[in-house]
Amino acid sequence: MTTTTTTLAFRLGTPDWERRYPVLIGETTVIGAVFRWHRDWLTLTSEGEHNLGRPEKGRRGVPQAAAQAAAAQVATEYAAGRITAMSLTDVTAAVPVLDGDVPLLHPRMPETPRNVETAQQVMTALAVHRWKPYTGFPGSDNPWWQECELCGWQGPRYWSHQRGRNGELPSTHRHPASAQFGAPAGCVGDTKVRELIAAYGQ
Repeated sequence: MTTTTTTLAFRLGTPDWERRYPVLIGETTVIGAVFRWHRDWLTLTSEGEHNLGRPEKGRRGVPQAAAQAAAAQVATEYAAGRITAMSLTDVTAAVPVLDGDVPLLHPRMPETPRNVETAQQVMTALAVHRWKPYTGFPGSDNPWWQECELCGWQGPRYWSHQRGRNGELPSTHRHPASAQFGAPAGCVGDTKVRELIAAYGQ
């Protein structure tokens, strides 16, 4: 979808695993990216990250409209000469590589007592259910790169989707299929998941 500002036309590219949308002009010129973090929208440009805050009340629950509004700001900054073009690699979130101990919190998560306590509880729950996080806890509604220890699948998960509801255990359907990691849809199957994770037998 292409949108026109008073100075130039732009479009949103395909989002990466962190749901960052590249902002493009022409066929391939990348001028930044926009993405959501919790309820705020952020821009990533040659001048770094900038938090635009939450969308207007009328746009709540409409991520595409909020993304377009954020991208329009990037286009305006580019047209004014305040930012420069970037490569797609510059605005794309790389797949994390596990190298040493994983920090408790994602770098954008403030180190408050509440966040630390929540992250500790979440990390314990991940270990119980055989998930290996590759980064610190990013909050419940942000994508989080993890590895399934039952079959080797890797990809983004959302803690809000992984945790059980109302004190119940999480679903045994753990993730989509993956040709890259040889993982079948749902993981190793309901019966095997229950055998391999002690919490389901309690």
